[in-house]
Amino acid sequence: MTKELATVKKGGSFLIEETVAPDIFTPEDLTEEQTMIRDMTEQFVEDEVLPQVEKIEHQQWDVTVALLRRCGELGLLGIEVPEKYGGENLDKVSAMIVAEKLARVASFAVSYGGHSGIGTLPIVYFGKEEHKRKYLPLLCKAEKISAYALSEAGSGSDALAAKANAVRSADGSNWVINGEKMWITNAAFADMFVTFAQVDTKQFSCFIIEKEYPGVSTGAEERKMGLKGSSTRTLVLENAMIPIDNVIGEIGKGHHVAFNILNIGRAKLGAGAVGGAKTALNDAILYSKQRIAFGKPIASFGAIKQKLAEMAIRIWAAEGMVYRTAGLMDQSLEAANVDNAAQVLKAIEEYAVECSILKVFCSEVLDFVVDEAVQVYGGYGYSAEYPVERYYRDSRVNRIFEGTNEINRLLITGMLLKRAAAGHLPLYESARRVVDEVMSSSLPAEPSGPFGAELAAIAQAKKALLFTAGAAVQKFADAIRNEQEVLMHLSNIVMEIYAMDTTIHRLVKNDLADPHADVARTFINDAMSRIDYAARQVLAAVAEGDALRTQLAALRRLLRWLPIDTVRTRQRIAEFLVESNRYAL
Repeated sequence: MTKELATVKKGGSFLIEETVAPDIFTPEDLTEEQTMIRDMTEQFVEDEVLPQVEKIEHQQWDVTVALLRRCGELGLLGIEVPEKYGGENLDKVSAMIVAEKLARVASFAVSYGGHSGIGTLPIVYFGKEEHKRKYLPLLCKAEKISAYALSEAGSGSDALAAKANAVRSADGSNWVINGEKMWITNAAFADMFVTFAQVDTKQFSCFIIEKEYPGVSTGAEERKMGLKGSSTRTLVLENAMIPIDNVIGEIGKGHHVAFNILNIGRAKLGAGAVGGAKTALNDAILYSKQRIAFGKPIASFGAIKQKLAEMAIRIWAAEGMVYRTAGLMDQSLEAANVDNAAQVLKAIEEYAVECSILKVFCSEVLDFVVDEAVQVYGGYGYSAEYPVERYYRDSRVNRIFEGTNEINRLLITGMLLKRAAAGHLPLYESARRVVDEVMSSSLPAEPSGPFGAELAAIAQAKKALLFTAGAAVQKFADAIRNEQEVLMHLSNIVMEIYAMDTTIHRLVKNDLADPHADVARTFINDAMSRIDYAARQVLAAVAEGDALRTQLAALRRLLRWLPIDTVRTRQRIAEFLVESNRYAL
């Protein structure tokens, strides 16, 4: 289990409360057990998965199934499953560790996640007792392999618009389901599908559908840009006969299952993105030392140093966010009664904002890193002879599945505003205080102490968000939900704040020095510019003329920041990476 933290924080509270470094979980806080899981998973990937990459990529499904069963032998499939059902009953931090380490082979990692995560957790958290006894021991050993069937051709991001329909059979013993589900991972070899359909066209519900049930079939493999070694097919339901008791959760409340499992899936996607980014950076570091141009390794050139350093900076920020969020989720779940579905639901929902942040931020870090890795390789990066070509193709879908990044950006601000309106998170009260402060003549005190400037910048950035969001809400009121561009700019600020806040407090908590201090200070330096840009876009959308000038003047007061010499900090970071031969932060 994770080390005990001081207090259970509300989701989103990092925006209005001062973070106390000891309260956040960091990668440096791994327990002995978690470290053993990390090392075991790394060894498994090195010894057993990597040698099979070509077979996996060429869709030899027997290899994938055998590796999933090997995961079962190692206890990796049941990490989040209670022991009485054959699982390990470990924490979310451990689950993130495994997701990160398996990401070295993205196609296999997706197969693993489709089975052990979104294909199993609906039964863990929402299944009936008989479902748990029947299926979970088999799923933990991959004696049955699961898949998750939510999307349809016309209802990707709008999942509740699904057309698949379930009606009771004449004798009441079965559900008769008709419809098609798209983009189903593991479909070629799955034995069962956690599937969503409308009961009587109007009650969105979740079902367990076994492959051998009458009327169940799959289509041909999709021809994809990347993740070629993962199976993706259509699930076809033609008068499929499903036992009447195979409902997960309650009829009409399938959205509780879908969205809460997706929250966990989004967090794990963030962890996997971190693992994939580390893999690409490690390859780029080694190649930059071996590639000679103009008589010396390209790692010695400033342009390459800038790339390597920026890749590492973004990875370090993303990594900290992943484990901070996992620690929060573990605290919340530890405080809940695991046998009480309502409490478990609330515990998972609490950090839905943070989970969406991880999904967006980390997937975009991964895309940045793999793109830069290809650039470091130059022409060779475009050749399938080198694995960075595969990393590039495999990464792209992360910004699409588990909810597109656009949808998740809207969810971040939408959930925050909803919580504020419900009084769950006092954002409006905090925003009013900030407006009173910035319109006064007083200026914030000059920062002092180690990292005083960075800590002060984060505090001011939080105020800038509240000021900007307050102006937007005042302008648009309830209609703000229709202002998607404004909401996405606000989400970008929220994500930058979570990253800055996590980065500096990870540094302070663990008393880290250079190169970590250079990493944190450089990230915060650049994040302040990104926040300023996004805030200006919002203010320009809500005011004009003298009113806009007044608001921009207030914003400048909040975001006062003296830039640091990031040319030198990045040089030092890159030199550390090259000397270490890998991402060693």
